[in-house]
Amino acid sequence: MFRHLINILFRLLPPTRFFYFKSFLLKLAGVKLGRNVRFCGNGKIYGNGALTIGDNSWISPDVAIHTHEDASITIGSNCDIAPGVLIHPGSHLIGNHIRRAGIGIAKPVEIGDGCWIGARSVILGGVNLANGSVIGAGSVVLKSNRKNNLTAGVPAKFIKKLPK
Repeated sequence: MFRHLINILFRLLPPTRFFYFKSFLLKLAGVKLGRNVRFCGNGKIYGNGALTIGDNSWISPDVAIHTHEDASITIGSNCDIAPGVLIHPGSHLIGNHIRRAGIGIAKPVEIGDGCWIGARSVILGGVNLANGSVIGAGSVVLKSNRKNNLTAGVPAKFIKKLPK
């Protein structure tokens, strides 16, 4: 419930101001934050699951992170999450013909150090973005990738290896 109150407060605050106050509120809500995390306004955190954000990471406006008690979400250090990104660990098994959205499941999401996730991308459960990954804007990431790769598309696919 406290995270919902924080979501309301974040809508009232200027998007790129009061970062220390926002960090204080997030820590009260059980989010593990590193140093110098910048969580912009209109961003939302849903659920009571574990969320960790590393040092010097930037979470842009309108990012939505859906946490789940059965699956942690970890965002590494020095990451940039662009506006409108959705991180969602939950899904369903395929059910029978009466109801295709069967039993609910959740898988952890890990975003390595130095990653850049482009605007309006979707990161789904079970994905591990390796250190130095870049995800192109508008991508839907269903599978893990390798270190220093550019991945993009729907569904997201390997585009090229990036220099170190």
